[in-house]
Amino acid sequence: MNMIHARVGLQQRVLPEYRAEFFDALATACLQGLSVFAGNPRRGEAVETVNKLAIASYTRAHNLHFLHGPAYFYWQAGILNWLRRWQPDVLITEINPRNRSNPLAARWMKARGKPVVGWGLGIPRGGFIYTLIHQVLLRSYDAVIAYSTSAAWQYENAGVKKSRVFIAANAVTRRPDSPAIMRPLGFREDDPQLLFVGRLQARKRVDTLLQALAALPAHLQPRLNIIGDGPDRSRLEMLAWQIYPRAVFLGGKHGAELEPFYEAADLFILPGTGGLAVQQAMAHALPVIVGEADGTQGELVREENGWMLQDNDPQTLARIIKEALSDVERLRQKGLASYRIVAEEVNLEAMVTTFTAAVESVL
Repeated sequence: MNMIHARVGLQQRVLPEYRAEFFDALATACLQGLSVFAGNPRRGEAVETVNKLAIASYTRAHNLHFLHGPAYFYWQAGILNWLRRWQPDVLITEINPRNRSNPLAARWMKARGKPVVGWGLGIPRGGFIYTLIHQVLLRSYDAVIAYSTSAAWQYENAGVKKSRVFIAANAVTRRPDSPAIMRPLGFREDDPQLLFVGRLQARKRVDTLLQALAALPAHLQPRLNIIGDGPDRSRLEMLAWQIYPRAVFLGGKHGAELEPFYEAADLFILPGTGGLAVQQAMAHALPVIVGEADGTQGELVREENGWMLQDNDPQTLARIIKEALSDVERLRQKGLASYRIVAEEVNLEAMVTTFTAAVESVL
């Protein structure tokens, strides 16, 4: 692992549970320490956060959220006090025009001759004005870390020099430490098993999955295990009872509880947005079907290991599921390709390596 010979500050709007392991892994590469500055999510926002980190330092921001919808923005009170106390040699911030306190933090760093690195998802579609705001914001960064290849391309098109753009594929799991699961060239009892893992809410589109499975001929309908809980569970259970009784709702499970379900599955499906479980599924040598989401899934899901949904049409998903289950040998090969991708390309270790390279490039 490359090391960062500096004191690093890292700003985030919130400190989500799934990022904690990455921040601690990055902290081990920061020889003079890493401090994370983040606050609480908006009321009603479905984000699981943590209150402390094992290795990195954590300072709680006071997030002030204003307005709603397209006009929504926020301010993080206390950011200058944090910078004065921590005195970072380099600052990493989210690339987000909604954050109105980050320009202040960038000016504080620049006034002391210290670099600032941006980290973001790319430039969402929002018209000329929104693109222009991003272009102005990007000028304050000495380097940019993109979640995906598509995000990197968007930053380059907005004027960031290619040599200053680094791609850290969005990872939430470490490199697998055990060999790939070798599944038999046939379904157990000729009954394929599909798996969904995630929070049960509308944006996950579990209803689309149920409708797609119900559209399959009866002799091709697989078993579906749904793991997770959330505000949409009652509605989805009623829908499954009406149109697809082969769906089993197993509630929320975590850590080792998930292992037997990943091992028993033949295919992992996440038709909606989000999808932290996709990488876990791939580490268990599972082929995957996923929604297009925010562009980061493109680093994970390719023709060699799965299918990317281009729309929310149940008939489209039904066609892909039918195709996937029609050739078991091809399905197993795609699963092994999934394992290779997370073992060699998209994992926390690779993400830390890119961050260290980006930081060292500006010091």
